Amino acid sequence: MARFRSKTGRQWLLSALFAGAAALSGVLPADALAAPPAKQTTQVPGYYRINIGDIEVTALYDGYVALDTKLLKGASANDIQSLLARMFVASGNGVQTAVNAFLINTGKNLILVDTGAARCFGPTLGVIPDNLRAAGYDKAQVDTVLLTHLHGDHACGLLAAEGRPAFPNATIYAAEDEAAFWLGKDNAAKAPKEVQPFFKMAQDAIEPYVAAGKFKQFNPGDTILPGVVSVPAQGHTPGHAGYMFGPGEGEDQLLVWGDIVHSHAVQFVRPEVAIEFDVDSKKAIATRKSLLAQAAKKKLWVAGAHLPFPGIGHVRSERKGYSWVPVEYSPLQQK
Repeated sequence: MARFRSKTGRQWLLSALFAGAAALSGVLPADALAAPPAKQTTQVPGYYRINIGDIEVTALYDGYVALDTKLLKGASANDIQSLLARMFVASGNGVQTAVNAFLINTGKNLILVDTGAARCFGPTLGVIPDNLRAAGYDKAQVDTVLLTHLHGDHACGLLAAEGRPAFPNATIYAAEDEAAFWLGKDNAAKAPKEVQPFFKMAQDAIEPYVAAGKFKQFNPGDTILPGVVSVPAQGHTPGHAGYMFGPGEGEDQLLVWGDIVHSHAVQFVRPEVAIEFDVDSKKAIATRKSLLAQAAKKKLWVAGAHLPFPGIGHVRSERKGYSWVPVEYSPLQQK
């Protein structure tokens, strides 16, 4: 384009450009100049998939609960607030805490670890069935359910809305000590009144499977299925259990550890901080310290029920305590 050296030439060019733009706007569709559409009000389906060794792992989001920071014990309120702020965790109305379950496809079994809360704890939870379907699976395809423990946010999802088994073709597994504690009628009767509903939740969830002969118990360290070993994790509840998946070592193994950590912002840095829900807080702290050290040393993949969704990642050892390294989103690698 020739350079316009005179003022008159530059003015003529600008006038021509503006005139052309005005003319073009007259022939554009009306909606091209309209306001943008209304904002969307739904989130993406709550599942995330990753291959670890020879297994396929699908994290399933059940929803969230808001936990009061006063439930955390073993550090001052100021320390807890500082640790939350350090991780940009808002706590004004309670800390938003995810509830996750994990679907493991070993090629031989389709295993669900924990089942979510169903309708036991209000409208912010209970969407695992929807996310299971969104992930490409059906409840009838699940042949094994492994329960880390029998709290309602892990076991209530065993029942469909009408009280029938939600997983009609599955065998349910829980640790022997866990079953003895929650399913014992005498324990429920002796429990404080405010705790008794939690016993009923556990008993109602398990009862149809017991009646059908599909409830089995194990001891800590037992091999439950090929490539699936129970991991002792008592403290949060009497028979709380984790599960190690994979025949490999370290980065080819996945430890699903249930409720070892409720607050990622606080309990990685300060593993000595317990939560009010722990049946035996001293043992829960010792278990947390042991599993954090094991996960960091062996570079295990870890999946946690109350870690920020998808709740999968690694534990890194720090000068003081540990830190959580969440999985990065990536395409599914085929082998």
